[in-house]
Amino acid sequence: MDRRARTYTGALALLLAGGILVTGCGGPGTGNDSATADRGLAGSGGPAGGKQPPAAPSAVPGQDEDGAGRAEDGAARESVAPDYLSTFALDVDTASYGYARRTLGDGQLPAAGTVRPEEFVNSFRQGYERPDGNGFSVNVDGARTDAADWSLVRIGLATKTAQDSGERPPAALTFVVDISGSMSEPGRLDLAKTSLGILADELRDDDSVSLVTFSDEAETRLPMTRLQGNRTKLRDAIAAMEPADSTNVAAGVRRGYEEAVEGHRKGANNRVVLLSDALANTGETDADAILERIGDARKEYGITLFGVGVGSDYGDELMERLTNKGDGNTTYIADETQARKVFVDQLPAHVELRARDAKAQVAFDRKTVKQFELIGYENRKVADEDFRDDSVDGGEVGPGHTVTALYAVRLREGASGHVATATVRWLDPKTREAHEETGSVGTGAIDGRLWDDAGARLQVTAVAAYFADTLRGGDLQGAPTLGELAGRARKLASSTEDSSVEKLATAIEQADRIRNSGGDEPPGDEGEGELG
Repeated sequence: MDRRARTYTGALALLLAGGILVTGCGGPGTGNDSATADRGLAGSGGPAGGKQPPAAPSAVPGQDEDGAGRAEDGAARESVAPDYLSTFALDVDTASYGYARRTLGDGQLPAAGTVRPEEFVNSFRQGYERPDGNGFSVNVDGARTDAADWSLVRIGLATKTAQDSGERPPAALTFVVDISGSMSEPGRLDLAKTSLGILADELRDDDSVSLVTFSDEAETRLPMTRLQGNRTKLRDAIAAMEPADSTNVAAGVRRGYEEAVEGHRKGANNRVVLLSDALANTGETDADAILERIGDARKEYGITLFGVGVGSDYGDELMERLTNKGDGNTTYIADETQARKVFVDQLPAHVELRARDAKAQVAFDRKTVKQFELIGYENRKVADEDFRDDSVDGGEVGPGHTVTALYAVRLREGASGHVATATVRWLDPKTREAHEETGSVGTGAIDGRLWDDAGARLQVTAVAAYFADTLRGGDLQGAPTLGELAGRARKLASSTEDSSVEKLATAIEQADRIRNSGGDEPPGDEGEGELG
């Protein structure tokens, strides 16, 4: 990526993005106008460190009446969005939530730097209306919080669900598997092998797979091979993988892209999938430098890099940077249940695309809105003027996925009327033609009280966002305590009969106990199981 230090997401993550599920009908405030057209509890030192504040918010939390920014002490501050615009690349990652659950299950708080609120939110079904064709539906709703004049506004984007797996184009997948010494611990290489074994059974005969392993060096175990008549060969290559020495991620990624280019299939969905704990300690360890070497292959062949994280010690920052710079996504799997959910239940979405370079822009109405803050998406920001510049990277999104952006919005006293208009722009994966879809919301659609009048799915979204913001030391207006959040999650789990919400309640309870105990607690198994 070469402009304004932005990072974005891409496609195949969808490949394994546990927790983003098929949803049903949308809520209030939905509007679709189609046009083809011209993003306190833990610390940085480890999972259970001291409090660390989140990165700077993506909007202006201290705007004056005229839109100019002011610090609390009255000094002028830079106004990030004087035009009341908020622009970001779409993100369908869920790895941050999966890793947080794993860490809490081990009796520790996640490091604040690994907590990304958008990935918590996107781990739960939302209930959005789906479009009839390719592209997106745009759903906008919200509710008033317990803080005076503050509301939550939810921007929900959804794609059409996947076709039958037999109708999709063939896939050409290059798996790059970490077999370094750190992968010998339970839940790492053994889980990667199990995941690949599941995939070997689920892919079609006309799909192709190659297998690369790396420790201190990279090795091709299986060149790009059509699966018809060769599944035993793939299973044998998977079974032969054993832990070796150090972790040279750069060597693995480079060899993986070489194999992907060598075995590139025109008309197929070509992907590189990295399975690793991302604890690089040999060779090049900087994500930008690693991806620079394979930049031409990525751009010329459209091959995206998808990361699958494993392990209790996990290099979240490196994996996040790698996949963002590689137009990809990340997920995290802690056990076979999650692996099976991803590889079997969501397989059709893993190898297709509905949209390339997708971005969203939300325009707030200065007549009704005094302040706004995008919760999360700090590393997905896009300059407002680049929204319709299709040479600027966005996110790749597959079928059946939802993307949610939650804003904390402070309305002006007595405000009535239009609040915001959200627009999503994307390129057709095949024709590269640009399309847009728009939805808007007014004060009437966000006037209900969050915990009394809002739908269950919006409440779950709010609980997940408040939880993430608390874990990273934020101070969102109207945020309940962890104990209150856990209680609301328990009630929502009962009313929705949704096991993923029950697991959310368990994670919040674990965080509350750890905080109140002043440190770690004995690990339990509550953090294990399927995501979202």
